[in-house]
Amino acid sequence: MATGYENLISGSSSTSSTSSTTSSSTTSTSSSSLSKDDFLSLLLTELQHQDPTDPMDTDKILTQTAELSSLEASENTTAALEDLSSKLQASTAFNATSTIGKMASLGSNYVAYSGTAITYEMYFPSEIKDGTITIKDTNNNTIRTMDLGDAAAGKDGVVSLTWDGKDSNGDLVANGNYGITATYVDKDGVSKDTTVGVYPVESVYYSEGKTYLKLGSNYYTVDQVVEYYDK
Repeated sequence: MATGYENLISGSSSTSSTSSTTSSSTTSTSSSSLSKDDFLSLLLTELQHQDPTDPMDTDKILTQTAELSSLEASENTTAALEDLSSKLQASTAFNATSTIGKMASLGSNYVAYSGTAITYEMYFPSEIKDGTITIKDTNNNTIRTMDLGDAAAGKDGVVSLTWDGKDSNGDLVANGNYGITATYVDKDGVSKDTTVGVYPVESVYYSEGKTYLKLGSNYYTVDQVVEYYDK
């Protein structure tokens, strides 16, 4: 016996009339958004309203029950994956805090020059007495050296510096990437090296499900950092 509810559950269509076809099309669309509770409610309603003299086919009941089980399993899997994702994000955020105070490398000491002066940052673990900044092109050719003492003597930590984009002859270089390193002597007379792209992790910032690390005056996502190590 057809009660009208079976189409809501199974999404099957009747070919006996245009009305049945329209009803099946409508309910098929509805079934795609049914929850397991809606599914079970419809199945029970169908059983309650069936004709005792012409009961619902057992195979159809088993089929619809199987569909209910499949739907419930799918919802449980989705819930489990969402819970796992939430825990992984919390774990990543927690682990990120352990990097505070460590050194972080971005894996590159290049800055991009595009025709105007560049302001960049370098980290100096001890106070600068004197030193030299070296700028190289992507072929590792030195195109400019600059006196560090004039620009940063007496400073330490993350220091902001500027390059006007000129080579050792005073000519503007071509647009592109240039590597910047520094060799300096600190106030105790100890010689040290440093480079663009390596900074201490100062803080951790969370926004829209992403974790950011503060390196110098900028924030970078965790996946932009290629290495952490102790100072």
